[in-house]
Amino acid sequence: MSRIGRLPVSIPAGVELTVAGQDVTVKGPKGQLALTVPEPITVEQTDGTLEVKRPNDERDSRSLHGLTRSLINNMVLGVTEGYERKMEIYGTGYRVAAKGGSLEFSLGFSHPVVVEAPDGISFAVENPTRFSVQGIDKQLVGEVAANIRKLRKPDPYKGKGVRYAGEQIRRKVGKAGK
Repeated sequence: MSRIGRLPVSIPAGVELTVAGQDVTVKGPKGQLALTVPEPITVEQTDGTLEVKRPNDERDSRSLHGLTRSLINNMVLGVTEGYERKMEIYGTGYRVAAKGGSLEFSLGFSHPVVVEAPDGISFAVENPTRFSVQGIDKQLVGEVAANIRKLRKPDPYKGKGVRYAGEQIRRKVGKAGK
């Protein structure tokens, strides 16, 4: 058995979980998320918990077992607490500013770069070099943060660019002088 797949998903108070065939819907104080469970996996709801089961020990069933349980658990955590990815900007003249529901970056290009917030995502700017991406869908929060990081990846020589908070950049040694 999968160590993660066999663990029950606890449903906290204030969260409404609906299982209809292969569709799982989670409603909570922060919003609603839905997931279609892959075919061999089944989901059973008992009082206060949810169990993910697999019919056999085939490779596909084993690989989807823990994944499905983790996705459902992430949905429950998302609608109760939400997810946040903190980011930092390093570099002279590099900064970020909130413009309505979007972010405007100055990253050393000839023009400012504007990033619109997709549905379910919000941005919070603490100061001109620190901001965060927030939402209830863990996958979407990570994807938006990765796309923002791609605007100006951290430079291995000087460390300039957009990075996750606390990320360590492996620095390279420059050219050796005479």
